[in-house]
This record gives sequence, structure tokens and C-alpha cells, in this order.
Amino acid sequence: MTRLITIRPGPRARVLAGALPIALLLIGYALAAALRHADNPADKVLPTLGAMGAAAWRMGTHVDPVSGQIALVADTLASVMRMGAGLALATLTALVLGLLLGVVPLARAVFGPVITLIAVIPPIAVLPILFIALGLGEAAKIALIAVGIAPYMTRDLAAYVAALPAEQVIKAQTLGANSWLVAIRVALPQMLPRLIETLRFSMGPAWVFLIAAEAIASDVGLGYRIFLVRRYLAMDIILPYVAWISLLAIGADALLRLISARAFPWAHGDAR
Repeated sequence: MTRLITIRPGPRARVLAGALPIALLLIGYALAAALRHADNPADKVLPTLGAMGAAAWRMGTHVDPVSGQIALVADTLASVMRMGAGLALATLTALVLGLLLGVVPLARAVFGPVITLIAVIPPIAVLPILFIALGLGEAAKIALIAVGIAPYMTRDLAAYVAALPAEQVIKAQTLGANSWLVAIRVALPQMLPRLIETLRFSMGPAWVFLIAAEAIASDVGLGYRIFLVRRYLAMDIILPYVAWISLLAIGADALLRLISARAFPWAHGDAR
């Protein structure tokens, strides 16, 4: 007897199943927009798919006479560079601290409460402090991403390393390994797949922090553009920008999954 929990769709079936809800959403939106425009052709709340396509083409191909740049390209490059720098800083911090706290109980007892305290502080509340301390340039925006996700990543990695079987540490010490070798040869290789997984789950909050920083103090960036055109109720620009951010996030997530699967196949087992 076939049960629901035993049904495992193949690759093609998973693609079709995942595309169906998206297609239904697009169809529902297109119908709602058509009805609103039939009643009010000047409606700005629900732009038609054609209007959004035209606006996206204009933002992605026409040179802005003020800045001399193509708006979508300039915004994307600025946001991606900030995101990359913030993620790199957070990842390096979480890697070092997570390994230290996970392997050394004394370090976990000393620094664990401080990291927990920082983790519960809303990062957006820290944004004014960062702007005052670091100015309105790139450093504050990058720091907000790092401050926003590094504590969570550190706590997750430290807990993962601390939960590794104690037998591994005992065997390594029996073979003459010191604390440094235990960390590098035993904990670190098993920690790296978890680091990529934690980074994947941190991408969503990282985008929130980036857009918030760009909306407050920036002259280029995806978040800046969204908050700039909202005063004109330019939903035909806002919605494509939101969709573009989603595509960038999906692409980054897929890339991290591919890297993890290729570099650490043993960590994925038979997962499909």
C-alpha cells in the first residue's frame, strides 16, 4: 500500500511540482491586475505583467542621465559587493569563534554568554550606532550584515562542534593530538559542511539588513532604488526589483548547495 510519506518524486516531477504554485500565483496576479486596470486604467497598485516587463527593461538597458549608469546593473553590483563582503566577514568570524567555542569548553564558558547577548540584540537597532561609529559609507552597511548574522552562525557552529562524539576527541588525544590538532584535524573537516548550511540559512536575514542599510543611507543599491521609487508608487519598478532580489538569493543558495555537495558528498548521504 502506497502511503503519502513514501512517495518520492523524481527530479522532473519535483521541478513540475515546484513550478505549479509559482505559475498559479502569476496567473492569479495577472487576472487581478487585469480586473483592476479594466476598472481604473491608471491604477498603480497592481501593474500589469507587461508594464513591469517594460519597466524592468528600461531599468536594465537605459542609461540614467543623472548617474551615467544603467540603474539595474549599478544597483546590482553595489548590493552584491556589499553582500559578499558582509557574508565573508561573518563567515570568517563564525568559523574561528565557532571552532574555538565548540572545541574548548573554557572558551565556551567565557565567551558564550557574550555572543548570546549580542545575538538577541535586534541588528536594525544597532544600525544608528554603526553609522555614528563607522560613518555613512560602505563599512557600516557591511558591518550590519556581519553583526546581524555572525552571532547566530557562531552559536550554531559551536553547538554542532560541541555535540560531535567525544570518542573522536579521545582517540585523537590517545594518538598524541593536542588541542590545536583536535580542532584542525577532527572538528574543522566535519564543521565545514555545517558552515555552508548555516550560511545558506543566514542569507535571508542578510538581505533584510542590507536593504535596510541601503534604504537609510545610500545613493546606489537595490534597497536604495526600491525606497527611492516608492514615493512615486512605482510598483512596476518595485515588484521587478523584489523579484530580481529573490532570483539573486535563489542563485546564491543553489551555488552554496552545489559547492557543499561537490566538496563534502559524505555529509549529504542519500538526501534528495
